[in-house]
Amino acid sequence: MQGRILIVEDEPAMLRGLKDTFASQGCVVLTATDGEAGMNLALSSEPDLILLDIMLPRVNGYEICRAVRERGLDTPIIMLTAKGQEEDVVLGLNLGADDYVAKPFRIRELVARVNAFLRRRQSGQESVTRFGEFELDAPAHKLFRNGREVELTAKEFRLLAYFASRPGRALTRDDILNAVWGHSVMVTPRSIDRCVTTLRAKIEPDPHEPTYIQTVRDIGYRFEP
Repeated sequence: MQGRILIVEDEPAMLRGLKDTFASQGCVVLTATDGEAGMNLALSSEPDLILLDIMLPRVNGYEICRAVRERGLDTPIIMLTAKGQEEDVVLGLNLGADDYVAKPFRIRELVARVNAFLRRRQSGQESVTRFGEFELDAPAHKLFRNGREVELTAKEFRLLAYFASRPGRALTRDDILNAVWGHSVMVTPRSIDRCVTTLRAKIEPDPHEPTYIQTVRDIGYRFEP
């Protein structure tokens, strides 16, 4: 693992443990113990990824998310939060965070998430996405399975293309609705769930135990290629 990681966390033991873990993985680690310092580093130090606690002194994590995105930076942001309430997570995601990990968390899971984001960021976004036996060709508007085209409806293709353009990210139903259905269309979040069900039936080895389109409880979905 290589990359420049900014950790914004006000719990000393947690901060020390995370810093040691990622430094041992070969990362350059920057740290901040309050929101004001964290925001300054996020905007000035060009990190490859930000691990961001939500409840911070002086400036909270939500404000940091907003400031980073308003600056036009696409740095991946993973929220670290002790709160399990849906509205707290959704707020952070809607403000520009890419994913979240609830405390207490398994450090190996967090390391894997961080590594995946760094790898994708360094490799760049390709126009063709490969996952399992499938190849999604976005410019050609086609999905292939072992070289043979898979028939998708227009909505299913747009949904899969949106997922594929944001691998590993927790996506809220509101974000998906706006991106795939549009702001002006009067549909409900259940429309997403129905479309996901039909899409899973076409791409998942076992639609009842999804591999690629994973449900994020109370939030939405995450695409794991």
